[in-house]
Amino acid sequence: MRKLAVLTFISLDGVMQAPGGTEEDPSGNFPYGGWTFPYFDEVMGEVMGKQMSMPFDMLLGRKTYELFAGFWPKQDEKTNPGAAPLNKAKKYVVSDKPIKLGWENSTLVDGDVAAKIKELKQQDGPMLQVHGSSNLIQTLLKNDLVDELWLKIFPVTLGTGKRLFGEGTIPAAFELIESQVSPKGVIVASYKRAGEIETGSFA
Repeated sequence: MRKLAVLTFISLDGVMQAPGGTEEDPSGNFPYGGWTFPYFDEVMGEVMGKQMSMPFDMLLGRKTYELFAGFWPKQDEKTNPGAAPLNKAKKYVVSDKPIKLGWENSTLVDGDVAAKIKELKQQDGPMLQVHGSSNLIQTLLKNDLVDELWLKIFPVTLGTGKRLFGEGTIPAAFELIESQVSPKGVIVASYKRAGEIETGSFA
């Protein structure tokens, strides 16, 4: 069974709106595009390089796929080291609407999405990485399909935007497996699924 990991940039108040540039994802009239940029440094580059250097396939929602497909295939893989692993990876694209799959190695996932992702996880192959894809993540969390959360928690509150943990999130326990803090205050924290919620009392 292969692992499914969600890789997310998140604000202190739980917003995961696309962070790449000022105009990358203004959906819902989001006014703070580029909110991660002031906090990137050498440590963050090393973290992302490590996480993107391992073998992986990608599981993407429609909007994130279209953003990525419009950008990464056009990049020079010699000068932009992030391009090669993304272009090489197999992409599983979840969409309930018609979509043009022009990016190399792209496959549509539709119909009973939860059941099909469960089947994907049972197959042989590298881990499945989820980037962006806020709507898809809600389906994954609701159906307990997330094995690990690889979070980068930025020291900023945004007040508005897409939330990582929506109303469909089930109660679940996670175990911290790796953490560090960048010089600019970004908490890099990775968690793995760890059974049910445990409760107790101080009485």
